[in-house]
Amino acid sequence: MTPVQEDPRAARTRAKLRGALLEECSSRPLAEVSVASLVRRAQVGRATFYLHYADLEALAVDACADIVREAVDALHAWRGTPDPITPPPALLAFFDGLTPHAGLYRELLRPGGSGPLGRVLHDDLRTRSRTERALAGAPEPDLVASAVAGTFAAVLADWLHGLIEATPAEIATRVWRLLVTLHRTPLP
Repeated sequence: MTPVQEDPRAARTRAKLRGALLEECSSRPLAEVSVASLVRRAQVGRATFYLHYADLEALAVDACADIVREAVDALHAWRGTPDPITPPPALLAFFDGLTPHAGLYRELLRPGGSGPLGRVLHDDLRTRSRTERALAGAPEPDLVASAVAGTFAAVLADWLHGLIEATPAEIATRVWRLLVTLHRTPLP
């Protein structure tokens, strides 16, 4: 089946809205951003906004979807047998790169890993982990994929909310070791 091609105009409009939202949220919380200020910054009409998004939260999750892809890719940025001590450079870069929009991520990813961005992160990471584990013939792909996704989303959220004190490099190393341990734990 051939994927449906997206209308380039719609893609440009959504990109403008995402960019405008990230700019708005760089100086204030999402709760203080209005649709009016957002569409003014994006230079699109209010009706155009609602044509693409149900509300500001839906736009925010879409704007932050890159963080989900980056997280999933960073956790799978190794081949062969993973080094159990040193995280992949992509995971270190991922945690280092969270600072510019950390406030917005905190609003969408609540402590414990819940929230709208947490659901997307958990679903995408679980799917990728399960697929790779099943392809490798590793035992319990569903169980381990759920554990990995839940653990990573919770640790990321708690770190962003200041519940875990660590530098980006420290949290990347600690979460990496935790996830490698989950993968290596013998299962009945």
